[in-house]
Amino acid sequence: MAPSPVPAPGRPTAQPSGPASGHTSGAGIAFPRATRPAELPSVHGALVCVALPALAVCAEHGQLTGEGPEGVYEAGRRLLSRCVLRVAGREPVALQGRMAAADRAVFLGVLRVPGDAGPDPALTVERTRSADGTERITLRSAAARPLRLPVEVALGTDLADLGTVASGRTGPELAASVHGTGLRWTGADGRSVAVTADPPPMDSLAAAGVLRWEAELAPGAVFTLRLRVRAESAARRAGSVQAGSGRPGGHLLAEALAEGDDPRPGELLRASVEDLRALLQRDPAHPADVYLAAGVPWRCGPVTSEALWAARMSLPLGTRLAATTLRALGRTQLSGGGPESGRLQGPLRDAGPHLPPRCTGIEATLAFPSVLAEARRWGLPSADLEELLPVAERCLGWLLRAAGRHGFVPDPGPAGPWRAETQAHAHRAALLGADLLDGCGRPGGDALRDAARTLRERFRREFWLDDPAGGRPAVARAPDGRRWPQLGGWAAHLLDTGLLGGGRYALGLLDRTQTEQVARLLGAPALDSGWGVRGLGTKEPGHNPFGHRAGAVRVHETAVAVAGLAAAGHEKEAASLLRGLLDAAEAFAHRLPEMYAGEQRTTGGRPVPHPAACRPAAVAAAGAVQALCALAGIRPDVPGRSVSVHPLASAPLGAIRLSGLVVGGEPFAVRVGRLGLGMVEEAAEGLQLGV
Repeated sequence: MAPSPVPAPGRPTAQPSGPASGHTSGAGIAFPRATRPAELPSVHGALVCVALPALAVCAEHGQLTGEGPEGVYEAGRRLLSRCVLRVAGREPVALQGRMAAADRAVFLGVLRVPGDAGPDPALTVERTRSADGTERITLRSAAARPLRLPVEVALGTDLADLGTVASGRTGPELAASVHGTGLRWTGADGRSVAVTADPPPMDSLAAAGVLRWEAELAPGAVFTLRLRVRAESAARRAGSVQAGSGRPGGHLLAEALAEGDDPRPGELLRASVEDLRALLQRDPAHPADVYLAAGVPWRCGPVTSEALWAARMSLPLGTRLAATTLRALGRTQLSGGGPESGRLQGPLRDAGPHLPPRCTGIEATLAFPSVLAEARRWGLPSADLEELLPVAERCLGWLLRAAGRHGFVPDPGPAGPWRAETQAHAHRAALLGADLLDGCGRPGGDALRDAARTLRERFRREFWLDDPAGGRPAVARAPDGRRWPQLGGWAAHLLDTGLLGGGRYALGLLDRTQTEQVARLLGAPALDSGWGVRGLGTKEPGHNPFGHRAGAVRVHETAVAVAGLAAAGHEKEAASLLRGLLDAAEAFAHRLPEMYAGEQRTTGGRPVPHPAACRPAAVAAAGAVQALCALAGIRPDVPGRSVSVHPLASAPLGAIRLSGLVVGGEPFAVRVGRLGLGMVEEAAEGLQLGV
């Protein structure tokens, strides 16, 4: 799906970076400018059915009125903006709208029939709408006498692209023409869409865009209509459909289950896996490669660093998605002999009120070898590993050159600043990259470990700020020594070290005392909102509970904090954040948005939606998977033929069983008891099991 040209606040544009982009530069290296924030219509209150490249945005009453972003979309274009049902000249009284699955919503309404004297409705109207616009409308009569009712559906479309819808500049509806058993609309660019009906309507009124039927209902009988929306183009009318353009298969992600004393993990895991599957999309130029869209409806563009993060956090569901995402992202790697050779391309992204924008391409470059290394531990097939290893080696080469004599990786340009979060990513990439090269018999591991040691020693000295409360890490440091002290959820990345052989975690940037202090800070009220970790602490200048990097709760950052705290042995803080995330998920019907307001939790309160947040979002759904798997502490080492579990000893959610996970390409199940003891119940043959 084409990305919206109107990015959400704090989001990157779909614009490549690198020497060819011709935008702002530092030392002759060009980077794209960060775009100004734009207002986007909120979709929080809508039911969003997703099966990319198709999606439907519906109000809870079920009628598509053409207001705001409502409609049925395919590949970034609105195919249908209006679909209004009337029975006997009246709209049904809406009672309930709910998601039946990630790609399907159900709406229930009722009507009193003519002649009824009492208040009880005798006619039930149920509508089931799918992401592709297919709709089933069922009228069910409980009247004591036969009914003959006129039924009409008013349809319309503007064939607007998603960016135009987001900006609120859509034009008038197009004129319809009668087409087969329905209606057709054709835009000025030759694109057209048709709606067909079964059974065929008795009347098709093109001028009004209305289809009509006469429904005859005996007592207890039903009358059912089926509508189908189909986009048409010159290529499609000529019978030419691009090969591999269908939906990606669900086999890319396992159907994991969670069962236990607390039912919420099961609901959250089910919804998250459904959302991840719904967000899968193909690389248009390479249909065999599948990756996750960042989020719906505003961020369904090319593969991004978020897709790589989501693939990493989804490794317990299998390695296939990581392989295809790495392959798609690897094609953005810059070549040549310059200093930027080996870096992946990506736009700038807002970094909050205190720092200049950061480069998502640098984030992806540092993530690439880490994800490949961890995917290998989870059982990535050797053929995928051999294909992707050269890309990872070039990323690691860029890392060594970028760190240079200073030992720190600047972001976005050579002039810096040096960001703490970027150093955490670089340190993890160096250690996991060295482990990867050693395991594959490739040279370069010693140089990476040396670079990691230098970075670690300098970071502990130059990024740590002492104060009477125990100190804190600086969010960034300039080459001239200036340090930014603002504390935020970014600190969670300092605890995210990654898996090495034998189920060991890599060394962290911080020493033991500093790690304990960061754990305390993440669990303190300034950062822990009660619903998750804030992007910026409440006591910091510029705090805004709705700020993407200035105070809002970002779900994937909270998941990183849960996993990092659990791995470092700080179970109290990990459990508190996990409970808050589960409570927030319950308030959002288990479909977590990418972020929500960092308002402090109060008794009886609910998390406040962010108006521009995507929902569903890949990093939120995948973050839920990572946070829940942290309960069991699964540590695979398929090349070493072992897998161990290190569950939270406090068992904060009681007994829980995770099944349907994948280690070494085979099903994996683990049970954690109420005393915090873990037991592997199912695993691939030949794996040595440990706790």
